[in-house]
Amino acid sequence: MGVDSTALLIELHERGETPDLVLTADTGAEKPETYAYQDMMRRWMAERSIRYEVVRYEAKRFKNWPPYRDLTESLLTNGCLPSIAFGRSSCSLKYKAAPQEAFVKTWEPARIAWAAGLKVTRYIGYDEGARDGQRYAHARTIEDPLFDNRYPLRDWGWDREACAARIERAGLPVPPKSSCVFCTAMKPDEVRALPERWLRTIVLIEARAAPRLRTVEGLWRKSTKTKPGRMTDFIRAEGLLREAEIDRIIDAAPADLVRFQERAAEQPEKERPAMGEWLDRFHAREDANED
Repeated sequence: MGVDSTALLIELHERGETPDLVLTADTGAEKPETYAYQDMMRRWMAERSIRYEVVRYEAKRFKNWPPYRDLTESLLTNGCLPSIAFGRSSCSLKYKAAPQEAFVKTWEPARIAWAAGLKVTRYIGYDEGARDGQRYAHARTIEDPLFDNRYPLRDWGWDREACAARIERAGLPVPPKSSCVFCTAMKPDEVRALPERWLRTIVLIEARAAPRLRTVEGLWRKSTKTKPGRMTDFIRAEGLLREAEIDRIIDAAPADLVRFQERAAEQPEKERPAMGEWLDRFHAREDANED
């Protein structure tokens, strides 16, 4: 649902090279405008009979209880920050790359191709920009036994600006930047635009993880001249949530969450409530307090 992948899809369809399958990996924590864009593109693909599937990572083994369904619930259950806050990228591999590959391995056309000793052609939206150039250079060194990875944007010489222009020529709006709402890469203006439920969740994630943090301050890692290390401090300073609500979340919510986890762990495995149940109640309480 980013600029590059959207432009790639539009151009491939225009050239009569429409993919047999389009995939999106949903972490469950994208910005609202990204989900709105996804709904629009879902309709665009349906009108052109393009098969579109949304996949998610599904945890099979749980280090801590109760069960969790997405990245947000995983962070709260395990009391941690996303790996990007520590300079790593395992959350992207786990919640984006892995579920897409897992889906394709169950897709019948791919299974038939592999059984015949063929590879599946996979289009990847790396553009001509410097950053994607680094990714492309690394990707080219990897021999993939299952996929023939192709990079049409680079073959066409398209950078990000060219991709945006192609989307506009198709009569579509350029998609917003895609990222999890609590990603370290979030800019201050992007945090300012978040709805209250996500702002509360950010405060909760940092408060829940705080006792274990040693090398970083929070989701923005370390304080700089332009922003604090903790998104919570930014939310407070900007008045995006009320002071009393921030204090209430920090003081009470993590302990209440841990008690919920302890009670859940005492239940028979099949009867354990999911983390999402506690999170729904958390937001309901905060909504009531604000009223």
